Amino acid sequence: MSQSVHLVVLVHGMWGNPDHLAEMNRIIQEQRASQLGPSGERLVTLAAKSNRDGSTYDGIDWGGERVAEELLDEVKRIEAEDQKVTKLSVIGYSLGGLVSRYLVGVLQQRNFFDNVKPMNFVTVATPHIGLVRFPSFRSRMFAFFGPRLLSRTGEQFYAVDKWSASGRPLLEVMADPQRIFYQTLSSFEHICFYANAINDTTVPYLSAAAETEDPFKDYVKTGLVIEFDEIYAPIIKSYRLPDTPPPPPEKPKRFSKEWFSGLQPKIPLPPILRANFPYNLIIYMLLPVLLPTFMTIAIVRLSLDSRKSRGRIQVLESDESYRERLVHLIGQMEKRMEDAVVEYMDDPVPVARRDEPAMSVSAATLAEPASTSGEQVQATTATGTTGITEQQRRMVKNLNELPNFEKKLAFIDLVLNSHAAVVARDVKKFSFHTRGHGVLRHLADHLIL
Repeated sequence: MSQSVHLVVLVHGMWGNPDHLAEMNRIIQEQRASQLGPSGERLVTLAAKSNRDGSTYDGIDWGGERVAEELLDEVKRIEAEDQKVTKLSVIGYSLGGLVSRYLVGVLQQRNFFDNVKPMNFVTVATPHIGLVRFPSFRSRMFAFFGPRLLSRTGEQFYAVDKWSASGRPLLEVMADPQRIFYQTLSSFEHICFYANAINDTTVPYLSAAAETEDPFKDYVKTGLVIEFDEIYAPIIKSYRLPDTPPPPPEKPKRFSKEWFSGLQPKIPLPPILRANFPYNLIIYMLLPVLLPTFMTIAIVRLSLDSRKSRGRIQVLESDESYRERLVHLIGQMEKRMEDAVVEYMDDPVPVARRDEPAMSVSAATLAEPASTSGEQVQATTATGTTGITEQQRRMVKNLNELPNFEKKLAFIDLVLNSHAAVVARDVKKFSFHTRGHGVLRHLADHLIL
């Protein structure tokens, strides 16, 4: 009798590679690999590598297609060893979470889940509603350059792509309860979004947690009371506002010891700016030259990578197998439904038509988004102070209605950017990345086998 296998796929993020999830893989193996599932399933991990580095520019959809091929190849390899994959879990980090949401749609379209049970779907610091346009210069700059310098992926991050035949962006289609991506995601036994509560300047809390309001904004001023999980810190167990707001801190006397202490940065400077005297002084003096030079090099590099990506996409879309890809099939389906709606609107009295079967309710529901696509694509004006658009609010609503769904928040303070630390991406180079180990242990321990 063949051994049953529970396959766990790990999907890295933008500019990433499998090494970025090495600590996640290690902790899952150490804590769960020796345990068998209820029916004796052995846990096997696959760190996807087919969509690494520059390939991540090519879009969420092409990333999902690549990882799907890699996963199916791994299933064939496992079956060649007289084993059988009976369960699947998917864990995506950052962009990898969006790629994973597309991936499960591809697998469903290929009837993969006819014989494989969907178990855990987990994302960590994933921009589920895209990148939020905050009212700041940095955010406006990224929103301008992102779609231009990050190729197809950048367009999808900011929902300016017209992915479907009706003109809707991919992120909105993937959050549509009537589409294959959402429906397949809903079939997983356990769905969890891990998000950084603070200091994630890459994927902010609102997008990673699929929320419209940020309770951690100005948490010091509001005196937010945070209780950590005793076992899995920095995972937050609970948080609440105090009964009475804290008084504003007293300002120290000028030139006092406390005054000078307040001038020191609360968050450590980047390593290059922490050099000893006199090297730190030389670096500070050269900053007016180094910063523009660095930015120019970065823009040129991103532009070249984006151009290469668009060339790859042209080749991919010219391939004969493109007609079998999910993007093409969904495009055809939306176009047919849109035509059906237009035909119905042109002749609103179907009784007078020749005897034809009426459009089914499910088909009409599927066609509804296409009929209002113009409003949805244009509804990108930010509302309130968070920068969340009406389009993103709809995505938040739908995602929060997923079954078997929960969120876990990590509180990693005193760092410039918690995005890499939450998955302990490079513990050898940055010791503070070990603060993400609690998140990874929580993730591993709560996987349903």
